[in-house]
Amino acid sequence: MPAALKFYKSCPEELSKRLNKCFEDLEGNPFWGPNIKVLKCEKRRYRYRVGDCRVIYGIDKENNKVFVTLIAPRSSVYRNMN
Repeated sequence: MPAALKFYKSCPEELSKRLNKCFEDLEGNPFWGPNIKVLKCEKRRYRYRVGDCRVIYGIDKENNKVFVTLIAPRSSVYRNMN
């Protein structure tokens, strides 16, 4: 099971509601928003801030899809990216 899905399934209900809001925002516009930043280490990946957690994702422009690669607490998310 991918790490992002594993984290999502095991998180508390309040956080899963906030993550669902994040996914709705990304569906509308994954490139811009107050919680979105381009990662400096990789120009093709973005991060979305959800409280103390970060959602790391990429965008497939050709197929018009967003793929979430990692969801984790801010304290460990950047160490777990590789």
